[in-house]
Amino acid sequence: MNDRIELRAVAVTTRIGVLDWERRVRQTLLLDLDLPVDARPAAAADDLTLALDYSEVVMRVRAFAEASQRLLIETFAEDLAAELLQAFALPWVRIVLHKPGAVADAAPVRLVIERPA
Repeated sequence: MNDRIELRAVAVTTRIGVLDWERRVRQTLLLDLDLPVDARPAAAADDLTLALDYSEVVMRVRAFAEASQRLLIETFAEDLAAELLQAFALPWVRIVLHKPGAVADAAPVRLVIERPA
């Protein structure tokens, strides 16, 4: 399947980090998500019920982040991937996680993962 929904720069807030100050504040992460779809059935019928509802995906991602308290971005990304794979019955998911401010005077740290179901 070559079709996919691409969501870019989805802002979420969460508690993440290993330093004491990071554990006390909510931080913003930016997420890029690639989600495989077969767009043909929804396109042929012009029917949202046959499509991947990306607004539902974003709501799920934000709820996950809001409830999350992880030390590592790796753990956050792995757990989010598992959540999305299960919730939306996806064959795979690709997540690019950006953590602004993780390194002073540098672009955001990025973690890229791709996981099969």
